[in-house]
Amino acid sequence: MLRCGVDIVEIERVRRCLENPRFLARCFTEGERALLASRRHPAETAAGIWAAKEAFVKALGTGFRGVGFQDISVLRDRRGKPVLSLSPRAQALAGGGAIDVSISHDRTQAVAFVVML
Repeated sequence: MLRCGVDIVEIERVRRCLENPRFLARCFTEGERALLASRRHPAETAAGIWAAKEAFVKALGTGFRGVGFQDISVLRDRRGKPVLSLSPRAQALAGGGAIDVSISHDRTQAVAFVVML
């Protein structure tokens, strides 16, 4: 069965949240925090990651019940394409099928779309 989820996030809201170390530690994995530290515009990247996590749980159809922010890691492959890395618990909820994610942003908003087969 094809499942999809989409989410849109205001970049400025995420930019303000990034000033809180507890928010960073709770909502972003170690790999994501390293990615953010390497970016010239970390708020845009963080907003895209946030939107991708929200889009993933929408595609699951459960929201964040049974899965947390640390169970979903949004990283980049060698070409820079976003990829989801899931904990065993999140992978089980997703059903083990193929998952694809696309992220885009403009000056004020980031959007992510997740498709699961």
